[in-house]
Amino acid sequence: MIEPELLVATCSADGVILSRNSAWSGLLGESQDIWANLQAEDADIARQNLKEASHGSLVTHALFMVERKDRDIPVPVLLHFIPVQDNSTSRSSSVAISGEVLSEPSTWTESQTHRHRMETLGRMTMGMAHDFNNLLSGILGHIELWKIEGSEHADHHLTTIEQAARDGAELISKVQRYIRQEVRTTFEQIDLTALVSECISFTKPYWYNEPRRQGIEILISSNLRELPPIEGSASELRDVLVNLILNAVHVLPTGGRVVFNAHSKKDSMELQVSDTGTGMSSEVQKRVFDPLFTTKGDRGTGMGLAVAAGILREHGGSISVTSELGTGSVFTLSFPRVLTEVVPVFNSVTHPISKSSKRILVVDDEEMVRNIISKLLTVRGHEVTSASSGPEALSFVKPRIFDFVITDQGMPEMSGREFAHQVRKIDPTIPIILLTGDTDLRVDLGTINRVMTKPFKINELEAAMSELS
Repeated sequence: MIEPELLVATCSADGVILSRNSAWSGLLGESQDIWANLQAEDADIARQNLKEASHGSLVTHALFMVERKDRDIPVPVLLHFIPVQDNSTSRSSSVAISGEVLSEPSTWTESQTHRHRMETLGRMTMGMAHDFNNLLSGILGHIELWKIEGSEHADHHLTTIEQAARDGAELISKVQRYIRQEVRTTFEQIDLTALVSECISFTKPYWYNEPRRQGIEILISSNLRELPPIEGSASELRDVLVNLILNAVHVLPTGGRVVFNAHSKKDSMELQVSDTGTGMSSEVQKRVFDPLFTTKGDRGTGMGLAVAAGILREHGGSISVTSELGTGSVFTLSFPRVLTEVVPVFNSVTHPISKSSKRILVVDDEEMVRNIISKLLTVRGHEVTSASSGPEALSFVKPRIFDFVITDQGMPEMSGREFAHQVRKIDPTIPIILLTGDTDLRVDLGTINRVMTKPFKINELEAAMSELS
């Protein structure tokens, strides 16, 4: 294995460069502005990370794009900002920055290069835009149908929209687990028949509503009956099936059919998705699962089927395709059979939730998030004061005025960690909950009592408050 050369630099708390090694100088230059070679947006983020580190927060796995004159595209670099504490003050005396380049050396073999490129693409979350666009389009499509159909089908549309939102949250969680180098340790049992039905329903605005406006009829049906369960991640497999449906619709410009069939074998379960579309040449079939390969031109990312193949491999299965030009295609997904009973994983809250009213300070710079947290807590009978920044919130804080503080982490002017540190000087005993969408969840437990991730459920938030009371 080839070890990447480590990038190392040291800055003062106010951003003045103190030292840097040759690897840093070779990539990021020797300018007094150490972020001169970063893209403008990345440079602003790097300065904010440096500021947070100078106030004592550890910032890790920050991904930046570095402009290079000898390359047509920027180089991805992963950096960590490490505060160096001054024992005489609460601020850091300096910040150590270390990192590595996430691009393959030219000396690697083809297989090593392919593997490393996929790891880099994973870190850069290529494919996320593709998946999110699918989810957001489904949500907007169901909202549009809801407006047309009225309240009669409201429950169905709400259920589908909620599921899409949760899948989006799981997508973010998957990327965060990757960045933190965590691995999924458990799968759940999945009813494949029900999952296929959900995906057909979710994508209805694509294959039914929009084509009908253009005089095109597309029919999607499932011949699946009761099947033995498979093990897997429902949200990830839903991504795969939705992508296959959307791809099938794309190759039915004048209409046609998409049909789901399944076959249970001794050691495996096979799901087939067939369409009556335009079909593929043998050359396209060879490359269809390659990253960045697309037949859609500028409309495609080339990541949909590559990601699908990766997900199937994670599930111990595989995906393949057979096709003929002018006839259609059949995608076959193979899953291992569940040989032993899997104990289901329950995420339900078991802690009793206090029904007494609490005085809560909510701090978040995002107005929509701040308002929804405040409204949910108010509906539950709590007395809520909200603030859009750390400095504003500090103006409300006095000893024993609030029962709880709930704060975001990434805010301008003052981070959630720094705000919590300042609150502790005023009220040392008040419980503080950090509610964040960030990847780095490490905190000083002497300052912050609990870390919870966004998106959240109000029951889970109240359960945490009950435990901390």
